[in-house]
Amino acid sequence: MGSKGSRESEIDSRVRRRVPVAARVALACLAATAVAVTLVLCVGGPDRTPVRRRAHPVAHRPVAVTHPAAKPRIVPRTAWIADAEMSQPPPRYDDRVVAVFIHHTDSPNGYDCADAPRILRYLYAGQVGSRDWDDIGYNFVVDRCGTIYEGRKGGVDRPVTGAHTQGFNHRTAGIAALGTFTAGVPVPQAMTDAIAALAAWKLGLSDTDPRGTARLVSSNSLSRFRSGTTVTLPALAGHNAGYMTSCPGAALTARLPAIREAAARLQGRR
Repeated sequence: MGSKGSRESEIDSRVRRRVPVAARVALACLAATAVAVTLVLCVGGPDRTPVRRRAHPVAHRPVAVTHPAAKPRIVPRTAWIADAEMSQPPPRYDDRVVAVFIHHTDSPNGYDCADAPRILRYLYAGQVGSRDWDDIGYNFVVDRCGTIYEGRKGGVDRPVTGAHTQGFNHRTAGIAALGTFTAGVPVPQAMTDAIAALAAWKLGLSDTDPRGTARLVSSNSLSRFRSGTTVTLPALAGHNAGYMTSCPGAALTARLPAIREAAARLQGRR
């Protein structure tokens, strides 16, 4: 995530607020530590349109769910954020989630899974601190052992507006694989199984087939599509489907067809 484009903030990504100098110094130290361990973000991230405090309009329309999937175990945000959480605006919501975008975090792969909460705190500090976003951008993060973590706050069962795919943060969820999955890098089976289970459940809430497509509207011309353009994208897509980036890496991108099929099976589809 992350790009060097416009300095404007975006409704789906960052909210400017005043922070005491001492706090900024502390955050800078955290960000420097993150850099030292090469915890860089997946290239291409959030939208950057002018900030509006008002939440994105939500139209509550009932969905007849005929292909639900079981909810996987999700480690709550409180288990990793500890006392690192900073003052943030309330979460924003859409009416439903009709697509998920898969990312990688561009961070080292050789971590002990017990260290995943600490790594998540570094990611959070880098995005909220030095980048001045309103929260971590990903809705969920999955480690190499298949543990699923709640990322962005707002409730895992709700359609929380994320900050993960510039232009396409509305009506979508961002799932990040903790690590770097460029060409030739093995992708742990436990990780892909967990991503499939999470996508099956999250898309099942809107009765969306993970093998199908979703109609989305680009909210930012820095995405692959001009702002306001309605496009059809995979319901389970890589970050690079909506933004000019190599994320989620060639190795993980190659696994997306299998992940779609696994998620569809978990929904009971043929």
